[in-house]
Amino acid sequence: MTARLPRTDVRDNRARILSAARTAFGADGLDVPVREIARRAEVGPATVYRHFPTKAALVTEAFADQARAWRSILGEGLADPDPWRGFCSVVEKLCSLQVRDHGFIAAVKTAYPQALDFAAMRSSSLAAAAELIRRAKATGHLRPDVGMTDLTLMIMAGSGIEADPPAAQAAAAQRFAAHVIQAFQAPQGL
Repeated sequence: MTARLPRTDVRDNRARILSAARTAFGADGLDVPVREIARRAEVGPATVYRHFPTKAALVTEAFADQARAWRSILGEGLADPDPWRGFCSVVEKLCSLQVRDHGFIAAVKTAYPQALDFAAMRSSSLAAAAELIRRAKATGHLRPDVGMTDLTLMIMAGSGIEADPPAAQAAAAQRFAAHVIQAFQAPQGL
């Protein structure tokens, strides 16, 4: 027996809801009411709840791609045979990612800690970041006093970067990442 695919209108509604949620969360934060997301998606609130029984489920699904990208960035950094280059790459990519997705950082940090995907992602991300920091310090390129708190501060500060148009956001994220890397780098030749 073959599985039936959802009707086209059901798939379209789900896609519109997720798009509206991402836009709303990114622009206005995670406190946007479900009713407002439904309005932006041009569906009724009941349609939103049929697809996503709770707001936490909507937030989790809205940021699923970003969660995968976050994990991938950390994995690539750890896989780099040069720990310092891997660390720098992670800083650059995370700054670029978060400038596009302001709501994601809030969702991962505190807003929906009961969402299992975010809790697991947060835990594995912290472990990966700690290992990345340890390895980069071992090369002598990362200042010995840099720790997880500094990386957290970088993420919090980077999430405040706002500029229009998107090209300006990308340039601001790159510049911010360059400043962070320079600040984290150990002085050479001492």
